[in-house]
Amino acid sequence: MASTETPVHNEASPSRFLPYRWELLGLLWIAFFLHQADRQIYGNLIPLIQADLQLSDEQLGLVASVFTWVYGLMVPLAGYAGDVLRRKWILVISLLVWSVGTLLTGISSGLIGLLLFRSLASGGGEAYYAPSANSLITQFHDKTRALAMSLHQTALYVGIIASFAAGYVGELHGWRSAFFVFGGFGILWAAVMIWRVKDSGPPGEPGAGQAAVPSRPLLSEVMREVFLRPTVLLLSLAFAGQVFVNVGYLTWMPTLLHRKFELSVTYAGLAALSFHHAFAFLGVVLGGRFSDLLARRRRLVRMEFEYAGLLLAAPFIYLMGAADQLWLCCLGLSIFGLFRGVYDSNLFAAPFEVIPARLRSSALGVMLSFAFLMGAFAPLVLARLAKHLDLDGAMASLAVVYLVSAALVVIAAYATFQRDAERLDSMNQTS
Repeated sequence: MASTETPVHNEASPSRFLPYRWELLGLLWIAFFLHQADRQIYGNLIPLIQADLQLSDEQLGLVASVFTWVYGLMVPLAGYAGDVLRRKWILVISLLVWSVGTLLTGISSGLIGLLLFRSLASGGGEAYYAPSANSLITQFHDKTRALAMSLHQTALYVGIIASFAAGYVGELHGWRSAFFVFGGFGILWAAVMIWRVKDSGPPGEPGAGQAAVPSRPLLSEVMREVFLRPTVLLLSLAFAGQVFVNVGYLTWMPTLLHRKFELSVTYAGLAALSFHHAFAFLGVVLGGRFSDLLARRRRLVRMEFEYAGLLLAAPFIYLMGAADQLWLCCLGLSIFGLFRGVYDSNLFAAPFEVIPARLRSSALGVMLSFAFLMGAFAPLVLARLAKHLDLDGAMASLAVVYLVSAALVVIAAYATFQRDAERLDSMNQTS
């Protein structure tokens, strides 16, 4: 699917109200909003689904785990595809597949239907979004890379917060209606993406002011460049810990609030998601802005933001699970969100400091694979732990995972980053 065409993006055109790089970011922001909202509505609706289909906690956790395993297995292929195929069409097809899967989840009558439509179709479709989307953003945003990626990341928070509406729709019209609504919106947005996103070609083709480089990296080259960079591997493992905590929190926190504080499904979802992600929004924007400014003088700053965010968030993860009053739990959720956002602000910008531009989509695919294959165990692990610690104790124990992730980033920052960065600089000078 490689093309010999050289796309031209004339951002200086007087007829363009908004430079294309920012229009693209807006289009991708809404797609990512739907990506995250569709992913979270299952967790918000677990009490209603459980009551209707008579499934156990472990069966419901299995659906979430299989979803994440499918995502983790598919995303390396998605990353490589983003380096060699047309990213516009990867994004459009991805959006269509996960939206149709979400819509069809609403017709599920038991565990098999949930696994087929929710776990396989939606999980497989969502896997292809992030590598190509982030690769496009970095192609069109050079000096504003962390800011653009941080703004894109805010769609995750807004989408997850907005997913509380699924609980409201579910309580009024049944849980199936929520999947129909969110899946339908995704299909409509895919049509908008076809209309507005320019077919900019793989990152190897010239565009957005970049020089042409070989457009089809070999798979062996991708594996060699990614797996021989200790910094990328350490950051990938740290990211896996963050995803483990995030998947566990998103799957079970609404249910914890519903059971522990006797909130309705709607308000349990709203409380579990809004405080955390509103503060994460603030953390990611501030972290992206300040790290961009400071990184002009010290490249290591990006990883310092990462490990600081992880270390400072850990005590508040414990608080959100252990608190016996709702306001303390919400405080823990909020400050956890703030420092999680600081970490997220350089989640991809940091490893891109040591990865060649033409391999970034593949590298991101490897990072996501590490993260989601390991993070997929969280819903099942927490369901098992809850039998011995109760669900609140299991949730509090996630703080330990953040501390381990912080240690991995510290090792990457001070033991491997300088060597990997110098290697990339040397490659760029000789190319």
